[in-house]
Order: sequence, then C-alpha cells, then structure tokens
Amino acid sequence: MGKYDKYFMTEAKLPASKQETANKYAGTYSHVAWLDSNRIKGAFYTECVWYYKPRKSIVGAHTHDFDEIIAFFGSNPDDVHDLGGEVEFWMGGEKHVITRSCLVFVPKGMEHCPLSINRVDRPIFHFTVGTGGKYISSIERVD
Repeated sequence: MGKYDKYFMTEAKLPASKQETANKYAGTYSHVAWLDSNRIKGAFYTECVWYYKPRKSIVGAHTHDFDEIIAFFGSNPDDVHDLGGEVEFWMGGEKHVITRSCLVFVPKGMEHCPLSINRVDRPIFHFTVGTGGKYISSIERVD
C-alpha cells in the first residue's frame, strides 16, 4: 500500500441510510462513488450514480449551507451532449427539464429540487459535489 492510497475511491461505501435506499431501488440506479468528510477528513461531499430506469421524486425541495454542483451526463458516444433521457429539476421554484448533458451550479441557500428522472433511453451518469464535508440539507431525502 502506498502512502496516498486512502485518497483513491474505488468503492462507494455508502452511509447506512444511503445503502438502505440503494438496496430498495436496486436495478434502477447504481452508486459508483461516495465521498464525504467521514470517509476522508476534509473531503467535500461527492456522490456519483448511474441511472438505468425512471425514478420519481428522488429528492424533495431543500437548501444547503454550502455551494453545490449537480451534473447529468448522457452515455451516447456519438453525441456526448445527448442526455439520452429526461430529468426534471426545480431551482428557486422554477421547473427545468434537462435533455442535454449539463452542469448546474446551486449557490448556498438556494432552494432546489424536487428531482425526478422522468425518462431513461440509455444510462444517465449523475454526480453532485458540495463544498460542505457532509450531505446536510434542510429536509431528508424522499425515497
């Protein structure tokens, strides 16, 4: 083992509450990676997921005390901008329908979500990173 091996995440190692939800929705999505300050002191919160099937109301409206970046990328090698599905994402009370690969910057304190994966024609890669060390919101996740 190298001195810096602990900084390389090759398994999701989800917190218990996330693992319960992942088990419940097995086949709909898969976690690729999970990182927070519990796993590595000082790390940002980061979550990476592949979606294979639609899923409604993944997360309800909430805010954070940190900035967040939310991303959705399609898996079409012939058109990397084609999301290959449809994601509904609310921000500041406005509904946005995402059909192209994108990054969304969510300033701290901005209400965002609900989030629904409405259509999946081919797998959609999703990640989120927050400058806070842990995923903390004004509400709990909606399963």
